[in-house]
Amino acid sequence: MHRVLGLVLLFFALPAFTAETSTLEERMSKDEFRAAGLGKLSPAELKVLNDWLAGHQQVKTVKEVVTPTGKPVFETDQGERKIVETRISGRFSGWYGKTVFKLDNGQEWTQAESGQFSNGKYDNPKVRVKPMLLGSWLMYVEPCGCSVRVERTK
Repeated sequence: MHRVLGLVLLFFALPAFTAETSTLEERMSKDEFRAAGLGKLSPAELKVLNDWLAGHQQVKTVKEVVTPTGKPVFETDQGERKIVETRISGRFSGWYGKTVFKLDNGQEWTQAESGQFSNGKYDNPKVRVKPMLLGSWLMYVEPCGCSVRVERTK
């Protein structure tokens, strides 16, 4: 009974597996393998357990990528960089130093250059964020015809 309980607990405690490793022996250190009581299994029992796990894997990939400075890296920072067309959520009245622009699509972009700009107030204006040279991004605000260099922060 203890063996079955240990195996059930082991199954729920194991992290998500990748296709690169396939057996418990490869996934666990020798100490973890021993501590889980798996060394008591016969080779045939261990094979049955490994086969069952291979057929019932729940793959959950959590990939949090940051730069060496700790800044998050988004899909728009790599590979094919596409224009983002959406609206600013709420009222837009320009930018002042490090303004954060919250967009209707859930993204947040922060002013990446110094300076300020004001040209009236606009509710939910259309914006276009487009890739520029050297990995930078430019946000164009349609109603005022103005643009500012930005970086994605969410």
